[in-house]
Amino acid sequence: MRVLVAEDEERLAGYIAEGLRDQSMSVDLAHDGTSALDKLLTRCYDVVVLDRDLPGTHGDEICRHLIEHGGHTRVLMLTALADVGDRIAGLRLGADDYLGKPFDFDELVARLHALGRRSHPAVPPVLRRHGITLHSSHREVFREGKPIALSNKEFGVLSRLMAADGRIVSAEELLRVVWDEHADPFTNAVRVTMCRLRAKLGEPGVIDTLPGVGYRMDGPEC
Repeated sequence: MRVLVAEDEERLAGYIAEGLRDQSMSVDLAHDGTSALDKLLTRCYDVVVLDRDLPGTHGDEICRHLIEHGGHTRVLMLTALADVGDRIAGLRLGADDYLGKPFDFDELVARLHALGRRSHPAVPPVLRRHGITLHSSHREVFREGKPIALSNKEFGVLSRLMAADGRIVSAEELLRVVWDEHADPFTNAVRVTMCRLRAKLGEPGVIDTLPGVGYRMDGPEC
């Protein structure tokens, strides 16, 4: 899942980003409304964690803009104003969910997973293919019932390949959704991560490489 955290409190934004990356999410940061809107208009995100009271372009205006221009990015609005009236106002603007500060981090993660499942296309919370079972919310992977320990990037790559349901996934797409905006498009990070992932998944191999095109987990879901 790719997430934009738009929060002007830099320490809080860093805390959220670090925690979400530990959940194998790809996270970009924006500390004002103007840069947040620019990122949302030029990059694809599954969810934006949007502080309502951003400097520059207000969070309300960003939310209105997203609704008016369509797209699949879901909006989780954050605010220190947590009474019922403020929640209703935020939801009426088009936000998909609302969370008041301070908040429990586990609740934030759970809400993001729920919103991610509502993005387009929706991704099931449990993916199964070739005897491999992946639980996105618990970050657990099993092959034939045996647990497999994966790094955050390995988990993200496997999740994307399994969710693709046999579709070819390019290295560029993996960089975009598993890494973040600072990823070097000429890096060999995808290839190295793929090698490590294949080694951990073991034999028989389940990930095909299509030279010059990308990667694919082919075959029926089981």
